[in-house]
Amino acid sequence: MADGAVGGFTNDRFAPVRAAFEANLASGADLGASFCATLDGETVVDLWGGWADPAKTRPWVKDTIANVYSTTKTMTALSALIVADRGELDFDAPVARYWPEFAANGKADVKVSHLMSHSAGLSGWKAPITKSDLYDWDKCVALLAAQAPYWEPGTRSGYHALTQGYLVGEVVRRITGRSLGTFFREEVAQPLGADFHIGLPASEDGRVAELVPPPAGGAIGDGPQDELVSNMSHNPGVDVGETKTRAWRAAEIPAAGGTGNARSVAEIQVLLANGGVAEGKRILSEAGCRKALEVQIENTDLILGTPVRFGMGFGLPGGAVPLPNPNTIYWGGYGGSIIIIDMDARTTFSYVMNKMAGTTQGDARGFSLAMAMWGALAA
Repeated sequence: MADGAVGGFTNDRFAPVRAAFEANLASGADLGASFCATLDGETVVDLWGGWADPAKTRPWVKDTIANVYSTTKTMTALSALIVADRGELDFDAPVARYWPEFAANGKADVKVSHLMSHSAGLSGWKAPITKSDLYDWDKCVALLAAQAPYWEPGTRSGYHALTQGYLVGEVVRRITGRSLGTFFREEVAQPLGADFHIGLPASEDGRVAELVPPPAGGAIGDGPQDELVSNMSHNPGVDVGETKTRAWRAAEIPAAGGTGNARSVAEIQVLLANGGVAEGKRILSEAGCRKALEVQIENTDLILGTPVRFGMGFGLPGGAVPLPNPNTIYWGGYGGSIIIIDMDARTTFSYVMNKMAGTTQGDARGFSLAMAMWGALAA
């Protein structure tokens, strides 16, 4: 295989998906990327190609991994769904039941479900923090526990771009005694043999693709902003260059710091597409999976500025993102990565790349591949 060429496989039925993937690379829309799809628990498309660095010295190969920003949130949500399915977490309970300090400053009635649906009023930190503070778990969660919400919890969503991972992660930690990254590794990634990490060991650094920031004017924090959006995007701000550092990769940042590829993302989320079973292992009940479909809030998001429908930790079809099947959940990451979990078709589609677009919820590249998959499924 020539350097940068497309590798992997596509079942004949899904040849249009390979064509779309190759077109993205050929046009320069992608530098390096991976796409994976599963159907009824089986992987039917697994593609990779292009380059892992802008200098084109490292081809994107089968085991190349990349920081996927907010696609990480779906792994954090899955972890919380597992804890709830075991009867240890009640999404309708106050957060303070598990994390007493959180009740401070008018938050005694904030529910865990509000954390899962970005409606807790904690879209950012009120106290000024630095990028290095993101690596200090105890400081991040203590500040959030102490502060008052920006709006009445449960009444509106306002995308908790970084804070959601600390909030949900701390609830999981209080219940299980394990950090979110450790819980995810021991209960999900290792049992499934999946190459996704919330806290990447240094031994894996050589496999990580280098992210290329969005064009000027297309990044988080560019453009007109109100006080709430400015706080989320500038305190401490998103610096794509940080993803090249050992500190970022090692840290557990469960809303934005996950590292993996399309294969690992799609094959993990088989759990939710397939009623709780993957690799022959039952990790969730069917009812535990369908909890993710329960609408928590539907509105124009205070941060994103677009219509959204949030289920339990995932976006739902409708609003700005119409999808073909109703029992579908999804979320994407800053720059373009995405995972779509269609429970009706029992399929998952994931796209992970390193050339970033100025988007927070996936972009046309990933959605075009998903549409090619739905088209082939319907044919």
